[in-house]
Amino acid sequence: MVTASVVMVPVSEAAKPLTLQDIMKFESLTKPVISDNGSTLAVEAKPDRGDSRVIIKVLNSSKSFDIKDAAKPKISADGRFVAMVKSVPLLKQVMADAKEKKKLKSGLILLDTQSGEQQVFEKVNSFEFNKTGSHLLVRFDVANEDKNKDDRAVESKKTEKGKSVSNDKVKVDKFDQGYTIKLIALAKGNAREYKDVTAYHFDKYGKNLVLAINDIKSKVHKLDRISLSSNQTQTLFKSDSLQIGSVATSNNGEWAAFTSGKAEDLPYGREYQLNLVSLADNKVTPIRNNSDWKINRYSTLSFSKNSKRLFFGRVPEVSQQLSLAKINNVDDLYNVNIIDDERKLRVWNGDDPLIKPNEIKQYKKELKRTYLAVFDLEKQDIVQLGDTQVKNVQLSEQPTRLLAKTDKPYQKMITWAGFYSDYYLVDIDSGKQTKVLTQYPTYWQPSLSPKGNYLAYYYLGNIYLYDVASKTKTNVSKGLKVGFANEDHDYPSNPPGYGFGPWIDGEKALLVYDKYDIWRLDITSGKMTKLTNGRKQKVQYRVTGLAKTDEPTWLKSDEKVLLKGYNDRTKSDDFYRLNLAGGTEQLTAEPVKLKVLARSKNAKTLIYSKERYDIFPDLFAAKDYLNPQQAEQLTNLNKQIESFNWGSAELVQWTNSDGKSLDGVLIKPANYQDGKRVPVLVYYYRFMSDRLHSFPDMKLNHRPNFAWFVDNGYAVFLPDIRFEVGYPGSSSVKALTSGVQHLIDIGVADPKAIGIQGHSWAGYQTAYAVTQTNIFAAAVSGAPVSNMTSAYSGIRHASGLARQFQYESGQSRIGKPLYADPLKYIENSPVFYADRIQTPMMIMFGDKDGAVPWEQGIEMYLAMRRAGKDVVMLQYQGEPHHLKQYPNKLDYSIKMMQYFDHYLKGKPAPKWLSKGEAYYEYKKN
Repeated sequence: MVTASVVMVPVSEAAKPLTLQDIMKFESLTKPVISDNGSTLAVEAKPDRGDSRVIIKVLNSSKSFDIKDAAKPKISADGRFVAMVKSVPLLKQVMADAKEKKKLKSGLILLDTQSGEQQVFEKVNSFEFNKTGSHLLVRFDVANEDKNKDDRAVESKKTEKGKSVSNDKVKVDKFDQGYTIKLIALAKGNAREYKDVTAYHFDKYGKNLVLAINDIKSKVHKLDRISLSSNQTQTLFKSDSLQIGSVATSNNGEWAAFTSGKAEDLPYGREYQLNLVSLADNKVTPIRNNSDWKINRYSTLSFSKNSKRLFFGRVPEVSQQLSLAKINNVDDLYNVNIIDDERKLRVWNGDDPLIKPNEIKQYKKELKRTYLAVFDLEKQDIVQLGDTQVKNVQLSEQPTRLLAKTDKPYQKMITWAGFYSDYYLVDIDSGKQTKVLTQYPTYWQPSLSPKGNYLAYYYLGNIYLYDVASKTKTNVSKGLKVGFANEDHDYPSNPPGYGFGPWIDGEKALLVYDKYDIWRLDITSGKMTKLTNGRKQKVQYRVTGLAKTDEPTWLKSDEKVLLKGYNDRTKSDDFYRLNLAGGTEQLTAEPVKLKVLARSKNAKTLIYSKERYDIFPDLFAAKDYLNPQQAEQLTNLNKQIESFNWGSAELVQWTNSDGKSLDGVLIKPANYQDGKRVPVLVYYYRFMSDRLHSFPDMKLNHRPNFAWFVDNGYAVFLPDIRFEVGYPGSSSVKALTSGVQHLIDIGVADPKAIGIQGHSWAGYQTAYAVTQTNIFAAAVSGAPVSNMTSAYSGIRHASGLARQFQYESGQSRIGKPLYADPLKYIENSPVFYADRIQTPMMIMFGDKDGAVPWEQGIEMYLAMRRAGKDVVMLQYQGEPHHLKQYPNKLDYSIKMMQYFDHYLKGKPAPKWLSKGEAYYEYKKN
């Protein structure tokens, strides 16, 4: 009906077919990094299968580097040095047996971009530049440590008090085990090694490095400060009995802090002391604990920006881990208490805050939880900010108060209602907690002003402002003709808002988003002023390209900012420049998708990509982020597609049976001739039309590879789905069938050769659709829910969460519990209509699926099998919700193509489809 931004790609006479090997070797760019001064860029080019390389560009010069077998680059602040992981080649990984694989360790490649010199370090665990980029710290893998440490790993006895007492030699708990680091002075090339390091911290200005060194064997525990300018080392603290835990340094270079505890105590139950060190005279002062709160091994330390406060975590108590009694003699065989201790039981109480599987999944996280406290260096006082009731205090640089939240009152209702929290403002000086939001959806994130005096939040379509001083809440959007609720929300829950932009002039104003426009909220008057005209243009404006910093920042009221605008009609992106004092200017006008990927912290350099179905998302660098149209292209991976007939993508629109207008993307083969009917593969989930200008994902996974199918003569159709609460299945079918019928009506789709593939939520929709329509010649359903009545009370095994909330308030969109409307669950469950299916269907599941119980696939398979329908099920062993093992991803991709080729093109059925595969056990190598 309507087409826009049609991409006409010239067909090459000499084009070669796109093969599976081409897809495996096809490189994609991971997120690039840029130096703080904007001079150097590094990005990993990663093939779908194979070894990555790192591309390095020195901007404003012709200098570039291509480093093979490298990944995950980091750049020094001045851009001179690039450090990257030295990867273990894939061939070496694949050929190694299980024992050999444990010995394979990645290394480090350090490149000097001035000289081109490379240094290589083996068996590296991690690496980090200091803030100024003058030094690089390399942490080596523990397995690469001193071989003479073998005598540490001998048996030791544990006393009842949880102390480790050696028979004759010392055993080091894994938590206390140190590692070797190398500190490299980059400009000079000097390097020093330090052993038995357990913690370290660079100060913010790159002047000092503080090391915690714990040599338990020699009973040497010390805190060292290394001056990065003079390379001199000062020992700030030394002990033969106190294990040093966490360390930190202040921004002003005047203070260090560390925790210490008895080395003889096992780490699990070791209680730590907080200590402050004056770097002027190296005086160590233990900080007196003024409450029953304790410090344990998981407490971390952090100074405030102004160096006047020290934040750290505490817990209500520290104790050794409980252990079960064991049978040691004949009498123990009949000891009821000892025998009962060996039971394997978990008690599920109806009043438990969390159901047991979720509680188990959360156990390790909760074990490491500490509650934020603060030590005021001037007042010499500790204030507890978080506690067991208000658990999560968000540490930020607001000077007076912090935002906190807790889901504790709503943990039980998570099971069916989703995620909610109470939000508090916590006074840093007193620790007073003031509740400001009750039962607030966790994903509706409020915005605390830079000085902490105001809280802006969204609630039920409106924007509110909370004034801390007056304790008043004001609906600042009241009376405006536009709403701030998500206009596309089709779930059985209250719609969220569109969020907030940056603050302006500290706390004078705040930017607020509706679907299309940016509004300026004046804090004093409460007046909201629209700064853009997106609704009329159908352009969604958002602020982008701001430098990321470690502290609250705000814009100036007369500042110019970069916007990205998404056109809802053409599905393309453009850059705009907004003057906060008034006025918007369009900077680009291309039918492409734009992604801002990086911005230098201390310069104006902006890195972004632009892509289209036939244009690879190569990287561009603009010297001035406010002028992205004046950009230099940095990479040219688009050359990878030059040998192939890539096809073209266009926007299609149609009207469904309810009279609603829907959008979709149609990708045609490169040699497509108008009026020629071709087989069509439908792929979808929810909204897909915003992918009109997206480059296809060149991977083999649980999705069909669009470029591969298009090269094999298929058209690929990506329709939008609009859902109706209570009727997810039927509303999906309306969108699918009306969209497919449109393709038939315009002469593109062969009505006898239309296939459909979906995974997870789309897998469910696919399984349901074939029970309601025969328009599809074949269907592939990955990880589908087939029976909502059984899935409703199932478990998401990856998280341990119950699945009920998905149906009552989430994606499955029923809106009621099973007992309140069982017919809705039956009506939307494909398993109950298996006898109606006329479409051959292939079901795929990993039997370790953590999101959808794979038994749902079995239910659908058995129902279709019992009804005598054409069904095959692929069970990939040991796989989660999305396939991870490459052989399985390859196999599934091949089988998808073979399946659709058979049913849509009439090719002979492969043996696995026509005859099946008998169970067989292979000889173990």
